[in-house]
Amino acid sequence: MTRDLRTFLTEIRKSKDLKTIKKPVSLKYEIATITEKFEDSNAILFENVKGRKFPVVSNLIGTRARFAQAIGAKIPNIHQKMVKAISATKKPKISNSAKFFENSSNNISILPIATHFLKESGPFITSSILHTKNQEKNYQNSSVHRLMPIDKKSFSIRMVEGRDLHKSFMYAKQHGEDLPVAITVGVHPAITIASAFQAEFGKSETTIANSLLNNQLTLTKCPISKISVPSTAEIVMEGRILQDKMHSEWMVEMLRTYDMPRKAPVIEIDKLYFRNNAIFHDILSGYGEARLLMGMPIESKLNGILKKKFSQTRQVVLTAGGSNWLHAVVQISKTKTTNVKKIIKETFAAHRSLKMVTVIDDDIDPTDSSAVEYAMATRFQADKDLVIIKNVRGSSLDPSSDQKKLRTAKMGIDATIPGSKRPEGFRLGKLAKINKNLLK
Repeated sequence: MTRDLRTFLTEIRKSKDLKTIKKPVSLKYEIATITEKFEDSNAILFENVKGRKFPVVSNLIGTRARFAQAIGAKIPNIHQKMVKAISATKKPKISNSAKFFENSSNNISILPIATHFLKESGPFITSSILHTKNQEKNYQNSSVHRLMPIDKKSFSIRMVEGRDLHKSFMYAKQHGEDLPVAITVGVHPAITIASAFQAEFGKSETTIANSLLNNQLTLTKCPISKISVPSTAEIVMEGRILQDKMHSEWMVEMLRTYDMPRKAPVIEIDKLYFRNNAIFHDILSGYGEARLLMGMPIESKLNGILKKKFSQTRQVVLTAGGSNWLHAVVQISKTKTTNVKKIIKETFAAHRSLKMVTVIDDDIDPTDSSAVEYAMATRFQADKDLVIIKNVRGSSLDPSSDQKKLRTAKMGIDATIPGSKRPEGFRLGKLAKINKNLLK
């Protein structure tokens, strides 16, 4: 069975998790503002976008329930499914045909690219997956990037230094070459999830996507770039990241803060392909879908690493208050020999963007911010249980850090019951169960 964006929309429509907007909407601000109103509930399908023929879907995997559905798991088993997919990969099948070849154009301005926030430098494609080949290892990399249209044939592209795509770009530039790329928009969300994961160097994200889709992913080679992309993609573009051209841009980042203006490389598009009645996927930066897309694969990675290193680990959660990126809560079943400070340091090492790690006991719900704060209030002493790590590499997203050197300070909090104290003195009192009829 073919699984693509359309089959996923059919699934969530049946579960009444997809809201359709039939009224005409503008690409400038209206799609973004409507999406924000449904951040914690429905995916939104905008059928009538002013000035464009393409419908737009947003908030596609904006809840943990839909994220789980996308990878074929239940909410409690998301991390188990992700870890298994990462460790047991298989190459996708190859096909010579693809429906995205049904139509073609040389004009990217036909795409329904939304302007999301006031004072951004322009509209952005926020769901685009860049596929390229690593020149040294000869494997294919896939990663999610935002693209700002400059004219009818080119985009600026934001890349993170040191990541796979940027390494390939710098290699091409140093050899006096442009970097061929293929770009997909509108794929099954499992493919987007896999592409958002920071896979280890040398591992192709399409193999992870294939595993998440129960080995049902098929790739098709693009005629110009010779790069393979998901055969079921709604929209595909081929082009080159130019070695010697830059363009200024600025955007609202994952933390919902405005990034500083930067000079970004430019992609020149050679060809645009799209399916009949193609569906365009838009992601609202800084809100539910964007944060889950970025944070959940890392949360799965943290769960896998910490559970393997420390058998006491029960659950690791990247908190909403930390934008599902900067703050982690680690729930453990503490024993007399548990070294909490070591757990804190290993958590920081596993995800260097983390700024704060809080360790709690297994009677505290790590997803409940009030419960975590309660543990801090009653089980933590700052002079004994606080870990401060100074002047280390942090997240480029954190505006309070040294943005030039990317240095920050990190804090670990041991909010577990002290081994020297009477444990009963920390347990919450429990009420007896009564006849429910008394409540009527």
